[in-house]
Amino acid sequence: MSRKPIGLTVPDLSGQRAVVTGASDGIGLGIATRLAAAGAEVLLPVRNPAKGERAIAKIRRTVPAAQVRLHSLDLSALDSVAALGETLRAEGRPIHVLVNNAGVMTPPDRQTTADGFELQLGTNHLGHFALVAHLLPLLCAGRARVTSQISVSANSNSINWQDMNWERSYKGTHAYSQSKIAFGLFGLELDRRSRAGGWGITSNLAHPGVAPTSLLAARPELGRDKDTVGIKLIRALSARGILLGTVETAQLPALYAATAAGAEGGRFYGPSGPGHLGGPPAEQKLYSRLRSSEDARRMWEASEDLTKVSFPAA
Repeated sequence: MSRKPIGLTVPDLSGQRAVVTGASDGIGLGIATRLAAAGAEVLLPVRNPAKGERAIAKIRRTVPAAQVRLHSLDLSALDSVAALGETLRAEGRPIHVLVNNAGVMTPPDRQTTADGFELQLGTNHLGHFALVAHLLPLLCAGRARVTSQISVSANSNSINWQDMNWERSYKGTHAYSQSKIAFGLFGLELDRRSRAGGWGITSNLAHPGVAPTSLLAARPELGRDKDTVGIKLIRALSARGILLGTVETAQLPALYAATAAGAEGGRFYGPSGPGHLGGPPAEQKLYSRLRSSEDARRMWEASEDLTKVSFPAA
């Protein structure tokens, strides 16, 4: 049984192509469902095909006529990112909306990607950085809106410029913050470079507030066999409507940023409730760690060097 969409009217997206990473569950699945309901063809790049098929079945239960397709993508492996880019470029169809939503959070022990990067930096930031580079011709052709999902954690800690891969020491929460600060700097620099280079892409940021998603839930592949105390508390507060959002409301800032006529490039959108933890979407003041254009340029250049992908000169 379908339910009335919550809190936001998504404009008609008929004839448009959208890509949503991390859409096999949680916030990403909700975003993909809403985009499909608005008429977009939605591509779900997923690491787990069986989980992806279940996600498509859920979307079609809500939107029977949904145009939705699976593609293979492991953001923690740059070869996989390049392969998806090659596949979509071969199809030659413009992309109009890209929501960079996928992420991992605070494995208790340091883990690395297939390419040797600290897992959170490699997945949350570098994988998406490379994905945008590989899809750039299609994004330019679609004059795309690119929305990158950061986190309230980007408002704390800092970039560990001397040891971005946390090889000398590892603190999961600090590494997570770094990955989201880096990702935010990238999203803002993408908009600046698009304007300077005439790429036609509009890039902005969103954050979902705090909601009971799977990020802090049991994830054996991350070395977390049980739900954290944090996710249990978040679930309890969310269920009682105390301060926090729900999985449904947490979708709204990225949806607004990616589709609303009033959402602009270089801006930041999140929940408007107390502490920006829940509530309807609205523009937010940019976090202090994201305000330096020099840091953004430095992160962009470091990311090109680490991933061995490049963008046109702006």
